[in-house]
Amino acid sequence: MPDELFLWLSHRRHVGRFPNLTDPETFNDFILHRCLNPEPHWSVLADKLAVREFVAERIGEEHLIPLIAVPEVFTEAVFASLPDAFVMKANHGCGYVRIVEDKRRTSFDELNRLAQAWLAEDFSRTNRERHYRPIKPRLYFEQLLVDGAGRIPSDLKMNMFGRDAAGPIIYAGVVSDRFDTPHGDVFDVRWNRLDLAVGHYPRSDVPPAPPPHWDEIVRLATRLVEGLGYVRLDLYVPDGKVYFGELTFTPGAGVFPFHPDRYDYEWGRLFKTMSEADRSTDPNEFQQSSHA
Repeated sequence: MPDELFLWLSHRRHVGRFPNLTDPETFNDFILHRCLNPEPHWSVLADKLAVREFVAERIGEEHLIPLIAVPEVFTEAVFASLPDAFVMKANHGCGYVRIVEDKRRTSFDELNRLAQAWLAEDFSRTNRERHYRPIKPRLYFEQLLVDGAGRIPSDLKMNMFGRDAAGPIIYAGVVSDRFDTPHGDVFDVRWNRLDLAVGHYPRSDVPPAPPPHWDEIVRLATRLVEGLGYVRLDLYVPDGKVYFGELTFTPGAGVFPFHPDRYDYEWGRLFKTMSEADRSTDPNEFQQSSHA
């Protein structure tokens, strides 16, 4: 099925209406347009290994999750060399994450089957997000982030819409207890909670407090994405330390239902009003040798 038709029908099925691909109006419309019309440097910045160089240059290596291994081939020897706890990931899409809190509870064969399934998948075909197509699939292993109490930190998903006269325009989604009883909440840049949930996660009964040093997180996030236009920046903040997760240029692949629906239109208007003058980054900056 042609990409345009696939996305048109997929949007209708998930969001409940047909999208406007010629004159985008909603947030999802704009994301669908991006899926079909990617900018070349997105492929580098969406590559979870290649982007590390960009992050180190923009905000410093201390904000990168430590790498344990990036093997050319996953072997039993590689598995044996891994620590007791780690995270296995693939670089070429979303959802390729396996958390291992105790290596004794898994095996090389189990992880290798999962890894080979990931590496065999052309993620660009899943939701027709074309900028993933040039990325060469790679497997890698990261340090497992935990806070002082041994808990996996919440996902901080920051929708970055540039800035206006009042300052940065940011809507931060917080996914807490992701691997237990997940909840999702969305806050503006002043940490006021919106009547909007993240995906299909219910909102928390008690809103989570802002991360420590929220102003510094906003400063780092703004610096990191300067010149990129709209992007969703994922961070982790265990015990006040700030770690980069990923950059996502087409979050939800244009089929993300908003509840209530009015936010789809409100965020779409932010796309329309973002100043092109802010998009000052030279795309050639990202056309470099990478893992793609």
